[in-house]
Amino acid sequence: MLNRYPLWKYLMVMMIIIVGALYALPNIYGEDPAIQVTGTRGASVDLSTLDTITTILKKDNLPYKSIALESGSVLVRFSDTDTQIKARDAISRSLGNQLIVALNLAPATPAWLADIGGSPMKLGLDLRGGVHFLMEVDMDAALEKLIGQQIESFRSELREANIRYRSIRPFDKEMAEVVLRNEEQLAQAKTLLEKKHPDMVFTEATSDGKLALKARFTEARIKEVQNYAVSQNITILRNRVNELGVAEPLVQRQGANRIVVELPGVQDTARAKEILGATATLEFHAVDEGADRTAAAKGYAPPGSEIVPDREGRPVVLKKRVILGGSSITDASSSADEYGRPQVNISLDSEGGAKMSAFSKKNIGKLMATVFAEYKDSGKRTPEGKVILTKHEEVINQATIQSALGRSFRITGIDSPAEAHNLALLLRAGALIAPISIVEERTIGPSMGQQNIDKGVAACIWGMVAVMLFTMLYYRGFGLIANCALVANLVLIIGVMSMLPGATMTLPGIAGIVLTVGMAVDANVLIFERIREELREGRNPQQAIHQGYANAFSTIADANITTLITAIILFAVGTGAIKGFAVTLSIGIITSMFTAIIGTRCIVNLIYGGKRVSKLSI
Repeated sequence: MLNRYPLWKYLMVMMIIIVGALYALPNIYGEDPAIQVTGTRGASVDLSTLDTITTILKKDNLPYKSIALESGSVLVRFSDTDTQIKARDAISRSLGNQLIVALNLAPATPAWLADIGGSPMKLGLDLRGGVHFLMEVDMDAALEKLIGQQIESFRSELREANIRYRSIRPFDKEMAEVVLRNEEQLAQAKTLLEKKHPDMVFTEATSDGKLALKARFTEARIKEVQNYAVSQNITILRNRVNELGVAEPLVQRQGANRIVVELPGVQDTARAKEILGATATLEFHAVDEGADRTAAAKGYAPPGSEIVPDREGRPVVLKKRVILGGSSITDASSSADEYGRPQVNISLDSEGGAKMSAFSKKNIGKLMATVFAEYKDSGKRTPEGKVILTKHEEVINQATIQSALGRSFRITGIDSPAEAHNLALLLRAGALIAPISIVEERTIGPSMGQQNIDKGVAACIWGMVAVMLFTMLYYRGFGLIANCALVANLVLIIGVMSMLPGATMTLPGIAGIVLTVGMAVDANVLIFERIREELREGRNPQQAIHQGYANAFSTIADANITTLITAIILFAVGTGAIKGFAVTLSIGIITSMFTAIIGTRCIVNLIYGGKRVSKLSI
């Protein structure tokens, strides 16, 4: 018989809608204003910290809904934002700078829903509020760093080939200069280095009347270095934010050399900068143990050495030559040695392991220092408006090399397990390939985010009401069926957005939902008009329903597939708000096809299927 579905198909449709509704349900409960307290370098968050925070809140008569130690941080929930802000100020005053106290929002999902993986949609910065940073990668520093590495390679390669040279030095940010003794050595050096470094162009020249070989990177290599610097810094920044427990961060590229970092839910810009861990690199240097300490205290260092303060401000004399940087570290973890003293276990890549092995074999019993180098905004700008960064260095650890080191070794001499844990976190998150500066920072308050949500929801509701009134008045009973499908479609979109770990709802995403509401009813309009055509041609109601759905399907599929392809392209090439729009549009297209074709057909079949019907309410 026409227009009958097997039982399994009804059950399948019902199950999909129930699951969608179940995972959409957490969005009704919303989020609680909260404070997240995490540790900075050397500081730990434990039960004693939780007790301290509880005491502070009770002392200041600040009521809270709950307080718990979760994943290494204390999360305190409140009933309103006023209490949340007062509590943040009180905790910050009492705890000082040893802990990060950040405003946040925590899902108020019931435990039974959370146990099955239910959670509200992840809201973007425009809806949830938070902090936005636009960061710029210093490409000149990236190239200067690479030129320095090439100079070290030139020295070792020329020495191994017994080619004597006068000097090797950087000529500018993209060029190195090798000064040689005679034309024979110049020719030998050029032949050797061209073979070893095909990504560089070598040109014969003179320098102060002496023969020289100038080495410049090819344009392709410069572009590759710049792209690598941005992509690696994005990965490392994302790792740092994730390691430090900020919920739903966004770290993505913008343009040739800029990175957008958004931390939804965090309202304190200064604390957000601290969460990012500062734009820093890590380096290993040999300690110049023969240096005069008295002279070092006065700021004098031997040639080839430099003075870097430790955390207590005491001068440490280090060799300028970098053994290796943090970019060579592939993994780091904290533990205790056989005497219970804290240590950090380091793993290097193959190139870094070879460098460390060669250095440590020659320096057993000597000190090696780990240097934390931080690039800060100097407050000055170049004539072109570019931020000028100043480098601040700090020795965070000095350890004696006890044996030849390879790709795995450990750092000892650390003050506390918390210090070891945080050092491992920094090493594991990686060192930035090139320094970056904050060129724009913006804070979006939670009230503005709520206002955007209210307006977006109102637009969605009014759009649906208008569409539902039209379909119900124009198509009568079938219009009511289409309206049921519209509601189911909206529930499914919200449910899928809540289930997908990488999906974030933004204000343009709400626009995408409103658009899919119109597209969903458009599919039903095509179907219903086809049914009307079949009735006008004299077919009975059962045949009209069957032919209407069958004939409209190809048209609906073509229209939705072409729109889906466009949405996929938008997602692939777009950034930020465009991606948010593309995600909801893609999900909406898929769910609307399901509800408009299969969903409405199920209802129509239940009402009219297998029955003698003389007239349709259409």
